Amino acid sequence: AVVSTQSTWAEYGADTVAGLHSLPGLMFTEEFQAEFLSKYWEVFDELRAESWFIGEMPWVFSDFMTKQEIKRVAGNRKGLFTRDRQPKMAAHLLRGRYQAMMAEAALNHDEL
Repeated sequence: AVVSTQSTWAEYGADTVAGLHSLPGLMFTEEFQAEFLSKYWEVFDELRAESWFIGEMPWVFSDFMTKQEIKRVAGNRKGLFTRDRQPKMAAHLLRGRYQAMMAEAALNHDEL
């Protein structure tokens, strides 16, 4: 018997202070978050080509406040957008990724 299993990966991300930039990308910079997500996407694309990987969802849409603790500066900053819903560099990168995926899916559909 052939068993078909499909998988989705969710809740991956990196804390990022909006407006903090550095080359090379250092931890907590927007460049680091963009590079971090891009590395995940390389693996996801390889798995998707094997036909069993069907979805992805970064953690989290926007930054949000959490309780005060030593390991967090002013809340959770893994968002693609700030608490004020302003896009970080990673939001633009993800938009481009999803647009490319939609274009590829449309092309593959037209070939059928």
